[in-house]
Amino acid sequence: MAQQIPMVDYLVLGDEPHLVANKCESCGSLFFDRRNACASCGGRSFARVDIPPTGKVRSFTIVHRAAPGVPAPFVSAVIDLDGGGKVKANIVGVEPVPEKITLGMPVKLATFVAGTDSKGIEAVAFGFAPA
Repeated sequence: MAQQIPMVDYLVLGDEPHLVANKCESCGSLFFDRRNACASCGGRSFARVDIPPTGKVRSFTIVHRAAPGVPAPFVSAVIDLDGGGKVKANIVGVEPVPEKITLGMPVKLATFVAGTDSKGIEAVAFGFAPA
């Protein structure tokens, strides 16, 4: 297998890929990006926590026009994660038509190779597929 690196630092690759979040130690709010302070309570201490790879579709849109080189149409969604928190990601593995996606639809984390550099190192991205 080629060497792989995640496209974002909160994606953990391996046998069971999953996301990790920064959890505010004061109020429990979850954030995927690095924080100096909690946006909910102002707390300044965070712990890294594993997030289960499942969730439900909170909202979605079907994108018909994209940047050059980005295949369209595709489904962009906000996912309520079963371990808490929300993440924006594409829904993959489903035809991008409204009849195939529903609010509250269960989804599971899916990874895919987004590109390969000149040394053969694969950049791995994530989306969510119907569960």
